[in-house]
Amino acid sequence: MRVRVFVPDHVDGVYLHIHGGGWAFGSADGQDERLWRLAEQARLAVVSVEYRLAPEHPFPAGPDDCEAAARWLVKHAAAEFDTERLLIGGESAGAHLSVVTLLRLRDRHGITGAFRAAHLLFGPYDLSMTPSQRTFGPRRLLSNTDTIRGSYELFTPGMSQEQRRNPEVSPLFADLTGLPPARIVVGTEDPLLDDSLFLAARWQAAGAPVQLGVVAGAMHGFTLFPLTITERELRRERHFLASA
Repeated sequence: MRVRVFVPDHVDGVYLHIHGGGWAFGSADGQDERLWRLAEQARLAVVSVEYRLAPEHPFPAGPDDCEAAARWLVKHAAAEFDTERLLIGGESAGAHLSVVTLLRLRDRHGITGAFRAAHLLFGPYDLSMTPSQRTFGPRRLLSNTDTIRGSYELFTPGMSQEQRRNPEVSPLFADLTGLPPARIVVGTEDPLLDDSLFLAARWQAAGAPVQLGVVAGAMHGFTLFPLTITERELRRERHFLASA
């Protein structure tokens, strides 16, 4: 498995970044400029995972790869980067995989506390579809009800709606005890709005601090576009990760 690593002159921590793309698109080198700027300004080594993609590699291939990268960092970050301060996060499917990775570390390996914070941008956390996913309809934005349903079929082929409620697939249904502080961000024009609202409520109820950012008028994937709100949001992301 490949990872892409950005190392600035001074490293205060390591950020495990998991890219989005509906589990079927994207790559570790798809956001080089943004990740390098994050590395320099937040003084973080950024490790971006080249996880396997659907439909050729459906669930659980992608989660397996992200889990492997996270376990490697837990064991080797001190030797490789001279720090044990680990952070995790991603966008859309990458946010989903970030939460799944934290849960796998806890449940399969008894690892809690290794990752100090999670930064989660507009992720899908209920693959059986939250109300906002089902009712968004065919609006021609970056993502809508039909495109979301199609991505679930690629990632979890043959699964029924009930099977997609399994906590290993849909982390909204998992026990979130022991997870780190999180910043959860979503736009009001995103079909995944409910996912972030519901996850933030459950995360906080499980005992971890949560910063919830709801961006008025923003669509799914808005940070991928050169917008004023994008620059503002990326500044907030850098501040959260640098101070976590």
